[in-house]
Amino acid sequence: MAKKLLDFQDVLKVELKDKDFKKFYEEEGRRLALGYKIAKLREKLGLTQEELAEEIHTSQATIARLEGGDYLGYSLRTLEKIALATGSHLEVQFR
Repeated sequence: MAKKLLDFQDVLKVELKDKDFKKFYEEEGRRLALGYKIAKLREKLGLTQEELAEEIHTSQATIARLEGGDYLGYSLRTLEKIALATGSHLEVQFR
């Protein structure tokens, strides 16, 4: 009988049982989600990274980092500027 190959979901299900891995995975997911939301807001308005950068007085490279999902230096002020420039609402929560 042939062995069943594990797919990503199978491996992930096992790995998420490890508390440290689960914490890291969830943190990465939040960063990816935030970067993705910024990119989708910008794209919805038909703005390039450079145009959004001009709106919030920063560089295109900074916008690229913010959207990249692996950026750790988000500041509340920068997120507020993005919300204002995109006509969106910024919500910060503690749980």
